Amino acid sequence: MKQIQKSVNSYFGYVQKKSRKDEELGALIISLDFELNWGVHDVFTIENYGENILGARLAIPKILQLFQKYDIHATWAIVGMLYCKDKQELLSFLESIEIPYENETLSAKYNLSNVGANEQEDLYHYGDSLINMIKKIPNQEIGTHTFSHYYCLEKGQRIEHFEKDLQAMVELNEGVTSLVFPRNQVNLDYLQLCDEYGITAYRGNENSWIYGPYIKEMNTTIKRMLRLADHYINITGHNSYKLEKVSTHPIINVPSSRFLRPYSSKLRILERLRLQRIKHSLTEAAKNNEYYHLWWHPHNFGKNTEKNLQFLEEILQHVEYLKGKYKFQSMHMRDVVGLINLNKTN
Repeated sequence: MKQIQKSVNSYFGYVQKKSRKDEELGALIISLDFELNWGVHDVFTIENYGENILGARLAIPKILQLFQKYDIHATWAIVGMLYCKDKQELLSFLESIEIPYENETLSAKYNLSNVGANEQEDLYHYGDSLINMIKKIPNQEIGTHTFSHYYCLEKGQRIEHFEKDLQAMVELNEGVTSLVFPRNQVNLDYLQLCDEYGITAYRGNENSWIYGPYIKEMNTTIKRMLRLADHYINITGHNSYKLEKVSTHPIINVPSSRFLRPYSSKLRILERLRLQRIKHSLTEAAKNNEYYHLWWHPHNFGKNTEKNLQFLEEILQHVEYLKGKYKFQSMHMRDVVGLINLNKTN
């Protein structure tokens, strides 16, 4: 109970002693999927995407600076393999994990010959120095993106394989309680197991059929086109929500509202539309005391870094305005869990 109250106190400025159901304030929730090359090794090569990965290492300190400047809480969902100090430790962990996807190229074990000896030699697959940097910044939650960037809907994998991955994550002894499923492949059948391993929340998908969990074969052209258009014009709504509407069993769903799409020179003429789409949704959330969950990958900022940071700062400046006008808040996923649990006890 004290831990819950401490979490709530950090963003409200005082310990809550009664339920806030009648005066609950809205909030921006931020989560980042921190994975470096482990998140894209089956999609891109180092040759054609390495610039983004290396750029992410430069972007992360600047993102953290903005978070400090605007007092932003954020959940960093980290792939467990990034903690490994060297290849020997990495291989030791992976030996305990079975990842029998029918498409073996999806596995973190595929083509390990490309992985270097340690972070000094390989900036694409190790991230312990960056993790330590994140931990030093106030109000940053360390979450998990599974140990091996595990895909929970791919053919061939089963719940017992996922459990081995969870066990490896627990072995890191980080005490994580928030989970982001890689590729947003939310598997509802695995949530009870997550609860057993101390996970209290996960990031769910937006409430639209175009954002439902999928594997590659289900990602149709029409879905991709609609998702792209939805970044610029309001097709699926604001996707903000009241906390009493979210699912809490067996663990709490903290749904996504918007992926922060990176800058594209091909679509630069539409950048103001993209920004207004997000700002309008944030304003609606603030007015209606609702929650708006924004997420992205650090490697999305790996190219056009300054343009992406400027875009992010414009969002955070708007959040600062909403804090003053509507008492809008900034939260990470653990903050949300703390508030929901506190309301349950009052």
